[in-house]
Amino acid sequence: MKKALFFCAALLCSSSALAQSVPEKTGMNSLLGMAPNTADFIKEVAISDQFEIQSSQLAQTEHVPALESFAARMISDHQETSGQLKEMVHSGNLQADLPTTLDSSHMSMLDKLRKLHGNSFEEHYREDQISAHQTAISLFQRYADNGENTELKNWAAKTLPTLKSHLEMARNLPH
Repeated sequence: MKKALFFCAALLCSSSALAQSVPEKTGMNSLLGMAPNTADFIKEVAISDQFEIQSSQLAQTEHVPALESFAARMISDHQETSGQLKEMVHSGNLQADLPTTLDSSHMSMLDKLRKLHGNSFEEHYREDQISAHQTAISLFQRYADNGENTELKNWAAKTLPTLKSHLEMARNLPH
């Protein structure tokens, strides 16, 4: 029985059908400070950018002056990084699929934001932005330090200061 379970676990971990490696999906890489594989990094960045853009578009509809300039900056900067990532993937140097939709956890966060307004929206948007940028900084730092692809490592390192700036801006949003 133990051999069968071990075999199944090994098969799942090595399956190319998985869109994301088990360690990255479970957060194990982050806890251990390990870089994600290239496909996981690309997937996480693409989804994160989509979430930043969509949640910030929602923030703009709230017409809260304190959020509007931050949200505009998030949309602009994350559209730029999305474009850069697409360009690198489509150049042929990277073998990865770019997701076109949010994963279930980001969709859940976005759905929750859609139901909120006023102070509740502001507080939740702020918390989501802080959390998302902390996660992104960890992801980019781990890939910049130990990633597999040199071009992507350099891009991750170059993008880190902007993400750190975003985190500070998010922390300074009213709450």
